[in-house]
Amino acid sequence: MELGTKLPYFELRGCDNQIHSLMDVSDKSCILILFICNHCPYVVAYLDRIAKLIEHYYEDNLGVLLINSNDPTKYPIDSFEGMQTLAKQYGWESIYLHDEDQSVARLFGAQRTPEAFLFNSNRELVYHGAIDDSWEQPNLVTRVYLEDAVEYTLDGLEVDIPHVDPVGCTIKWKAN
Repeated sequence: MELGTKLPYFELRGCDNQIHSLMDVSDKSCILILFICNHCPYVVAYLDRIAKLIEHYYEDNLGVLLINSNDPTKYPIDSFEGMQTLAKQYGWESIYLHDEDQSVARLFGAQRTPEAFLFNSNRELVYHGAIDDSWEQPNLVTRVYLEDAVEYTLDGLEVDIPHVDPVGCTIKWKAN
């Protein structure tokens, strides 16, 4: 997905067993779509940082939808039931969504977990990529790419670094 692309509409089932869509976050100043899963060591290393980001910017009007597009036959922990367990642990039941047919990942061109897509108030893609520069060791982070992009976007400014290649596991695609 190219920078400036409009946020495409989608509906997916959340871990609360309800259908969720962009309408759930339509009143937010900016929207973060973050492709994650349960098994990837990169995602596991980022879970607490993701939770802190969501909590920190909730009051500032950041909308967040987390999406798991992995094929659970390859990684059973990425099943809907596995997602529900993780969602309950973090309180993400209504924002952790299951892309069972992988159509949303394909729509976004997502390739990795975690992979961030941040949209501004005009619902244009303003940041795509990595969360920060040290997935493995949070204490060694020197650049918080996603957090900086959120700050800039919430302030109505142009993101200074709009793309950083995402680092993580590849999305586990279903066999055709």
